[in-house]
Formats: sequence, structure tokens, C-alpha cells
Amino acid sequence: MWLLLPPVLVLIVLKTGFLPQVAHFRETGFTKVADEMVHKVSTFGLGGATWQQQSHDTVKREAAKDVSAPISKLTCNFNNAHSDICTMEGDLRVHGKSATVYVVSASTFRPENSSIKVQPYTRKWEKETMSRIREVTMRSVPPAPYSFTIPPRCTVRHDVPAVVFSTGGCGTNFFHAMSDLIVPLYITAHEYSGRVQLLITDYEPKWVAKFRPILAALSMYPVIDLDADTAVRCFPSARVGLESHRMLGIDPGLSRNGYTMMGFRDFLRSTFSLQRPWTTPVISRSTGRKPRLVMVLRRHSRAITNEADAISSMVDLGFEVVAAGPEDASDMDQFAGVVNSCDVMVGVHGAGLTNMVFLPHNATVVQIIPWGEMKVACRYDFGDPVPDMGLRYAEYEVTAEETTLNEKYPRDHPVFTDPASLHRQGKLWEIFLQGQNVTLDIGRFRGVMQHVYQSITTD
Repeated sequence: MWLLLPPVLVLIVLKTGFLPQVAHFRETGFTKVADEMVHKVSTFGLGGATWQQQSHDTVKREAAKDVSAPISKLTCNFNNAHSDICTMEGDLRVHGKSATVYVVSASTFRPENSSIKVQPYTRKWEKETMSRIREVTMRSVPPAPYSFTIPPRCTVRHDVPAVVFSTGGCGTNFFHAMSDLIVPLYITAHEYSGRVQLLITDYEPKWVAKFRPILAALSMYPVIDLDADTAVRCFPSARVGLESHRMLGIDPGLSRNGYTMMGFRDFLRSTFSLQRPWTTPVISRSTGRKPRLVMVLRRHSRAITNEADAISSMVDLGFEVVAAGPEDASDMDQFAGVVNSCDVMVGVHGAGLTNMVFLPHNATVVQIIPWGEMKVACRYDFGDPVPDMGLRYAEYEVTAEETTLNEKYPRDHPVFTDPASLHRQGKLWEIFLQGQNVTLDIGRFRGVMQHVYQSITTD
């Protein structure tokens, strides 16, 4: 065996380009050279290479020197409807460039699951969305002396857990940014009280910049662009994927720490230094104070064509109205304060209503539902989450007379006679969300808003 060792070393040198190592082999000895080669080999994408040139006895002898290495664990949950999540602890080595997490000396190692892939985004039922999400691979390495895999050596060591997730889905849309990422990130990372490292794949700089205050409140460390990271980062524990329960919501029974949406909104209030935790339970008309209402306005689609008349009708009822267009809502820090100062939010179904997360507790959300049998879908996104947020909910459903689809289609078209058939054809987005604006029946709309006014005021 010893006679074969020099040829083996020559072969290794030729294949890996370690000529400088050969020059001082006599001084360092085989163990140190081999140890340094572990990291070098991994940079060539050979992290899973095996040293088949060495005899099994040699491998066992080298492994015996590492018997004190921590035993690692890897557990994955693929049963969640929203996301796949893997949790792990022990000797964990994250190589960002290859999107690989090496779970070294894993007690949970099985040959059939030695390599597990997860797309760390929370809409796993949407094939088109998930096609844009990079896979992260967990590679289990069995405990010594059974491992022939050479994991990459640590170049950076962290003493805090890691959370890995993707911003490559629908993060540019404010509703999806909150529902798909921010709420799940709160559920997953808030328990660490800031001592957690966030690593982002499919890194979107604009998304990170927009939500930096929230990211900074969850982690005291700068986020890491995983795809561009050349380091091998070692962590004591990690989660790949975010925990998600429902659209824009948290199920306290499923949360490890019993988190709630009211707690999440308190977290946002603290993050943005918002002044009002609650609306005044009873607003006395005798004081002359008017309930403050923010009307979230849209442009291009689902816009209110007679918004001036709608605003005037609410002013006449006694509201102090703040009209907010997309340009106003784009500055999240500033707009959060505007929303928090209000008692009521009104708007047509769309991402702008997501700003209700900044309302004080006990405020009211009024959703205007577009034409096209949209009530169930609209309630699912914004109506159902409201009670768990500690808010009140009202809605105004647009009739066939109030939609601008009248200008495009005759009244005997399925748009009016059978909207559900167009839903089944996959035309909901094209026709009923992107294809219409609304012209409110001011008299009917005033009736709904009068009821809201009376519910939050008293003599």
C-alpha cells in the first residue's frame, strides 16, 4: 500500500492543480495537504468527489481523527400547501454560488435522501411562479467512518442561525411581498430576536431596499446575496424555506411561538414608529373631530372613474378624506404613517389595500369588489384576513351598470351572463382584473359609507 502512495499523490496533483502543495509535502505531511485540498476541490465544483485512490483503511484512519465532530440533523416538511421547508442543525456549510448546504456528519443520512432540493418560496402550487425560483440543495454527509464525501472547508463562521429564502416570485407586488414573504419571514425569523442571518437567493435589490426597515428589524446583520456569495459559510443551524399558513395571515395553532396577525401588526408599528395602536373606540360627534379616511386610488385598471364624486360624498357624510394614489403609497415608510393616522381605509380590490396592515387596531377596511363574480376571490385575499388583524370589514360590490366593461362587450356576452365560465377559461385576470374600471353609483355607495360612519361615531 505504501509503495502505491507516491503515484496516487502524483495523480491527485495532476487532476487538481496542486503543484505548490507537492513542493512542501515533506514538511507538512499528507494529513495537512489533504485537509487544504478539501476547500480547493470544492471550488472546482467537486464537493461531492470521493477519494477512491485511497484504501478504505486509510479513509477510516483519517476519519478516526474527527470522531468529535458534531452530529448533524436534517428534517424536511413537504406537506405544507404553501412551501417546502428544511430545518437542520450541527455542522452546516453553505456554499452560495452552488446554492448548496452541506449537512456534515448527518445522523439522518439515508442514501435515498442524501441530496434534497427545495425552492424556498411560498407559492409552490403556482408552476409559473415557481419556475423562477432557484433550487437550494441540501447534501447530507454520513458520520465517520462511512463518509467518502469531501465537504468544502469553512471560510466564514457564524454563531447564529441562518434563514434562506427567495425574492424571485411575486415580490414586486405589495400584496405578494407581504403575503408571500414578509409575513412568512416574520413567522420564521422573529423568534431569534435579531440574532439570525438572512440569505436571499434570486436576490432583488429593489425589493431589499424597499423592505430594508423590516429586514433590519428581523436581523441585526446585513442580508447576504446568496447567488453572488463565493464564501463557504458555516452555521450551527439553518432553515431553508419560509413557514407560511394562509394568504396574508398567521394560524397561531401552527406557529411554533403562537404568533398572531395582531402581533405582526404590532411588530410593524414598532418598526415604523407608528403612533396609534388603536382607533378611538367611540368618536364623539360633539367634539367636532371627524373620523379620518384614506381612499386608496388606482390607475390604469380597476380605477374609479368618478373618484372626485365619491370623495365628495364621503366628505359630506362627515369624513376627513385623504386621497392616496400609487405615487403616494410608493414610499412605504411615509405612507405607513398616513394609514396609521386613519380610522377607515377604502379602495377597489388590489395590492394597495395591503396597506391595511398599518391601520390601528379596530379600524375599518372597505373593499370595493369589481364586476365579474369576484366576491369569493376578493374576500379570500382581503376580507378573510381582516378579523385576525383586529380590524373591521365592509364591502361594496360593483354591479353590471357600474363597470366600464359595458363599453367593450354587449350585455348578452358571457362577461355579463356567465362570468364564471370566463374564470374557468383562465380569463379572470385579463378581463375582470386588468380589463375594467368602475363608475360608482354614488347614491348606493353613500349608503354603505353612511353605515360605516355610524358604526365608528356616536353622539
